[in-house]
Amino acid sequence: MTVGVYAVIILLLFFVVLPSPIDSNPNFVYLLVAATAFLLVRYATTSYSIDDTHLVAWRILGPRRMPLEEVRKIEFLALRDLSPTGFFGSWGYRGRMWSPYIQSFDAIYTDPAGLLVTGGAYPLFISPRHPEEFARELSRRARSYSGNLTVDVGAPSEPAAPSDF
Repeated sequence: MTVGVYAVIILLLFFVVLPSPIDSNPNFVYLLVAATAFLLVRYATTSYSIDDTHLVAWRILGPRRMPLEEVRKIEFLALRDLSPTGFFGSWGYRGRMWSPYIQSFDAIYTDPAGLLVTGGAYPLFISPRHPEEFARELSRRARSYSGNLTVDVGAPSEPAAPSDF
């Protein structure tokens, strides 16, 4: 869906705005097309990985590394739940946002529903393709450093007690 929106914007700039007499300077339209294409590439290159020591959220010109030993919480959230407010609350080149609930946090995401990983100076909001599996693996690796986490959606569930019936 998002890729389609970027494509439509680029096509509109080329085939509607560029030939129209609205702007006498075509270089401005080319600049807008280049900026939109850059944002599309940045969106498409967003990825997440977990190695032996770090959670890495990567995208062009804005990666973020969080040491696994600093992870304190892993929770499912939607960006709407954090409610970044206003232009300055929801804008940031590197993904820094502000929430009235958790203050400043970093957001490197492709979907507004994902995981909020709390650790280090700023929590990190990510949206892995398979959030349940990613949370389970992140939890397993983070617990190997610090034991149980305060909030941990990836922790293994307790087995049910046998019934006396």
